Amino acid sequence: MTETGNNSTLALYRRFAAYIRPYRLQLIAGVLAGLVSGGTLYGVLQTSKNVFSPWEQTGATGAETRNEQPAGGALADSIAGKIGIQTTGGDGRMTWQFMLLTVVALPILMFVRALMIYVNKLCMRWIGARVVRDLRDELFHGLQSQSLKFFGKCDIGRLISGCTNDTTLVENVVSMTISAVTIAPIEIVAATTFVIISAVINEMLGLLFGVFIVFPLCIIPIIMLGRRVKRHTRRALGRISDLVSRMHENFTGIRIVKAFNMEEHEAGRFVDTNREYFTSVVKALKAELLMTPMMEAVAVILGCVFLVICYAKGIRFSQILPIGLASIFAYRPLKHVARINANLQRGAAALQRIFDIIDTDTKIREKPEAERVDVFTEGIVFDHVSFRYEEGAPGVVDDVSFDLPAGSIMALVGETGSGKTTIANLLARFYDPTGGTIALDGRDLRDIEIASLRRLIGVVTQETILFNDTVANNIAYGTADATREQIEEAAKKANAHEFITADPQGYDRVVGDKGFVLSGGERQRVAIARAILRNPPVLILDEATSALDSVTERLVQEAIAHAMEGRTVFAIAHRLSTVKHADQILLVEKGRIAERGTHDELYNAGGHYRKLCDMQLG
Repeated sequence: MTETGNNSTLALYRRFAAYIRPYRLQLIAGVLAGLVSGGTLYGVLQTSKNVFSPWEQTGATGAETRNEQPAGGALADSIAGKIGIQTTGGDGRMTWQFMLLTVVALPILMFVRALMIYVNKLCMRWIGARVVRDLRDELFHGLQSQSLKFFGKCDIGRLISGCTNDTTLVENVVSMTISAVTIAPIEIVAATTFVIISAVINEMLGLLFGVFIVFPLCIIPIIMLGRRVKRHTRRALGRISDLVSRMHENFTGIRIVKAFNMEEHEAGRFVDTNREYFTSVVKALKAELLMTPMMEAVAVILGCVFLVICYAKGIRFSQILPIGLASIFAYRPLKHVARINANLQRGAAALQRIFDIIDTDTKIREKPEAERVDVFTEGIVFDHVSFRYEEGAPGVVDDVSFDLPAGSIMALVGETGSGKTTIANLLARFYDPTGGTIALDGRDLRDIEIASLRRLIGVVTQETILFNDTVANNIAYGTADATREQIEEAAKKANAHEFITADPQGYDRVVGDKGFVLSGGERQRVAIARAILRNPPVLILDEATSALDSVTERLVQEAIAHAMEGRTVFAIAHRLSTVKHADQILLVEKGRIAERGTHDELYNAGGHYRKLCDMQLG
């Protein structure tokens, strides 16, 4: 915990405490149970003290035995005295009354101890699971609000790993480590207190003091090893992110992998990444596993020295045995203490990665006074709009201006990478322009609530995205209150109803990951049906018919033209034959509008648009 700054272990856990605070009642209950379970250890040790001492006093009188017993208080001896029970008889042996009291007291103490340990662990496990649930919720909610720019630059595998592996590691820290923190120190304190009292009574305090001076030396290597655990755990988490990313890419592009016979190559890449992960895990594991043997070695050495000195001083076995029993009881919590630092460092490495994601903020800003807009009646205006992804980066859109009246159809054409899709993304406010303004019905898009703006706009993208759900649910995505009749009507308008009902499961058919079980044209028509069902006043078609065959393309174009009659359509097209009837066509080159007009006007002008048309027709 010697790092400085916001990424130090102490700072990370101080921030993490805010996630535990809402469950402080459960935490208090767990801590109190841990305190009680640790405190019962002192009672068990004190009871055992009176059990051992009579065995070395055989032959003494009852009075002599009582005089020789250490004063100051064994718990069982105190209780026995108050109720008039002698611990030893005239022959120095344990009385049956005291034996009965011990047989009753010890099980009660052990039962209370077991119950409190159960309550402690239950509370801590519950808190751990609940805190991780909250962390995952915050992570996912935060990721949903990020801009497209964020997802264009990030590693999807790292995000998935952060929401799964990293949070699971934090859960283990909360449920296991905090439980150990609340029980182990109390048990150590109880055992230490008993040992100190016994040492004072038996005049062994000087010897014990020397042991306590030497024993903390074992903490130094634990701290050093803890740093190594944190460092290698952070690397291991990075490697598991690479593994998840590798699997995600492979499974998503499995068709390409098989088409190019790259199965063995991909398997080799996975093996290499998996080997790096294994190496990082083993390095962290080596450092962690060294802690317990070091603690045990120090404890054994000190114990041996202690026994030799006790023998030299002529200390009785009955005086040493309770101290030895206390050491045995303290062994398990001492091992836990040795692991606590390692677990805390592993958890800190995971928390650092989680907080890095949470602290990332690229979302589109909405003004506090943003206006809700429910209707679209006039038109959309781009006024000298420019855009670049990063400060200092080349411009993607450069000084674009046009008017898109309500109810008209505008088409953007041009070569790949010319900026057409970026202009559409600016209209949907996936990004904000770095220069100029975009207005809807005279209102700057930045003055409109994002949610209400998106309700006015439907989007069908070039890359058709379907979810691993039924056909009906994919069509109704974004329109939660849609009825089955409305879903089927939208499918009919998109010419999708026929192929949907041809399958025995019909609209209840699960389409698989990204619509894997459907053909490209079928996926595209389901996506168009989704946009039709939403019935927005503005529809963006980003290469929406690029994956369709000629016959289906014509049918879908007719369906869209009929369904969007009287509405505003913003179409990005690669096939120029699909935009001939647009009210206005913009030819985009290198982020600028090079030509504009109707199909006939642009074709007759003999410019670059005509060359593109002739190339496609030829």
